[in-house]
Amino acid sequence: MPKPRNPQSPHSRYREAQRITVLPLDHGLPVPDMPEGREWSEHERVYWRELWETPQASQWDDSTAGIVSAVVVYWSAILAGTASNTQHMEYRHLTKSLGLTPEGMRALGWVTGDE
Repeated sequence: MPKPRNPQSPHSRYREAQRITVLPLDHGLPVPDMPEGREWSEHERVYWRELWETPQASQWDDSTAGIVSAVVVYWSAILAGTASNTQHMEYRHLTKSLGLTPEGMRALGWVTGDE
């Protein structure tokens, strides 16, 4: 049986086939302002800041703000118990596409600096 691939190995051919990006644990980038157009609750503001302080946010630019704000809105509705099935599904897809899930991290070829 072949050995499992280890993309972190410096001699791995798999690493060359798939670009691996090591994300900094503390990127030090500023947190963008929340989009205008609605009133944001305090817990939504906290979650917004937490998302923009993740290692994954080092790979986002300001154009990602709309997607991140949708994640915050869906998350808030899920916590409040008012989210529709569509909101649940979109939250899952958006968090994956932003690399906020293990599956999303793998798909994007991202690892954190401590791995």
